Amino acid sequence: MLIRPRIFRLLDRLHRTEEGQGLAEYALILALIAVVAIVAMLFLGNQISDKFSYIGSTIKSVQ
Repeated sequence: MLIRPRIFRLLDRLHRTEEGQGLAEYALILALIAVVAIVAMLFLGNQISDKFSYIGSTIKSVQ
């Protein structure tokens, strides 16, 4: 298998350089943002849906 040695060389190179660390930090920040967005949608989802329904019914009544 030629892919396995390439993967190990890539992982070794990323481990030796700080580029891998920066990539991991960006991945953690992205994961944190995703978790915050999901939690916000869980708590605010109904309120946001109600506001959009209100806006939609208001627009419908104006027409």
